[in-house]
Amino acid sequence: MSVSALILRSYLAPRSVMRFHLDRGIREERSLGFLALACVLIFIGQWPRLARAAHLDPEIPLDARIVGALLAVVFVLPLICYGVALLSQLVARLFGRPVSGGAARLALFWALLAVSPLMLLHGALAGFAGPGGITLLAGAGVLCAFAIIWGAGLREAALEPPATTA
Repeated sequence: MSVSALILRSYLAPRSVMRFHLDRGIREERSLGFLALACVLIFIGQWPRLARAAHLDPEIPLDARIVGALLAVVFVLPLICYGVALLSQLVARLFGRPVSGGAARLALFWALLAVSPLMLLHGALAGFAGPGGITLLAGAGVLCAFAIIWGAGLREAALEPPATTA
């Protein structure tokens, strides 16, 4: 099944999509690919907002803003995501629902990739409408979708430990 079809399916049945990924085996290169693709799409989604900000405040040029966003989203965000995945694994263990490290990373990285189309929409709204109610509402929608998909993925990963493949 294609990644785009799985992303669409994640909005309707996030646990079944996570089960699909777990049944295929937890592979670090696949999880890292999900994270890398999500980061690139999120970075691209920031361009309209950055262009608007550069137009309104030309003191910081657009290329400097894009380089800053590149460093933040493509290089720093993955490191933060690995830390958040580790933290979610530890919290799940505290609640008696042990999740393997690979499954915790897969759940987080897939959730990030699944909401990346919404991040593109949010970036377009931020660029064209500017800060305001519609942009705030879209951001809240992205956050809710992310929390639901990530939470469902973690719950599915905690049901039974899947076999890991190298």
